[in-house]
Amino acid sequence: MPLGFREDNVDQLYRQALEMMGIAFDALSRKVGDPKRQPMGDGYVYRYKEKSIYQAIVQKLARVITGLQAISLLNKAGRLQEQAALQRTLDEFEEDIAFLCFGIIFNEITDLHREYLAAFYEEEFDDPESAIRSTQKRPMIPRRKILAFVSKDRGTGYDQSSTIEIGRTISKMYSGYVHGASPQLMELYFGNPPRFQLSGGADSPFYEDHLEDLLNYYYRSILSFAFAAKAFGEEALFGRVRDYSGEFAVASGRENQLRET
Repeated sequence: MPLGFREDNVDQLYRQALEMMGIAFDALSRKVGDPKRQPMGDGYVYRYKEKSIYQAIVQKLARVITGLQAISLLNKAGRLQEQAALQRTLDEFEEDIAFLCFGIIFNEITDLHREYLAAFYEEEFDDPESAIRSTQKRPMIPRRKILAFVSKDRGTGYDQSSTIEIGRTISKMYSGYVHGASPQLMELYFGNPPRFQLSGGADSPFYEDHLEDLLNYYYRSILSFAFAAKAFGEEALFGRVRDYSGEFAVASGRENQLRET
């Protein structure tokens, strides 16, 4: 029976999803070994010595889980602007995971992947004693190139240009929350009498839209873990996560909507 959008049922669905992703994360992180402690300035940090593509995937997956937890908390607090801004980062994490996983799955590791990994692992400061004296300037891999690779037609009949345009549109919309564009900021202005609502709350006329949007992010995150399991060659785990993605979609009561995202 579809769970619909009763709050208690949706919370249960999200808890189950996080539990499944946590199990998958533990299995995949064990495959890449543990990061090693190394000195940094007056202290120490943990780093992966090998700097592999698999270790990059695991690190991105960690932020997917913490990001989902954060957007759920922000939504409950009525902090819709902050929820949407954080969702923008999740969009990029999920694109990055697909980019790295598809390179492995389809045996298409390109120069773009190598450039991406070099930038990903580059330290923020080359002089740990002084951020000001550091000269590191991490290169940014163009998002359009990552999305083009992810959206590439690999015999599945995808319209690449349409897929890229959808990604660009979503990115542009959520960037308005990140950078504080006026249309997005004016969502704070409502009430009787209308005024800027600075304390958050579920009485925003946009609350239901942001509540339903959570569902898309949980579903796409589950798919990210399926891609990762496939890339790692963990077929049993891949099957389990893939099957769960279908169960999640049905239980949400929004199966058709989710499968179109």
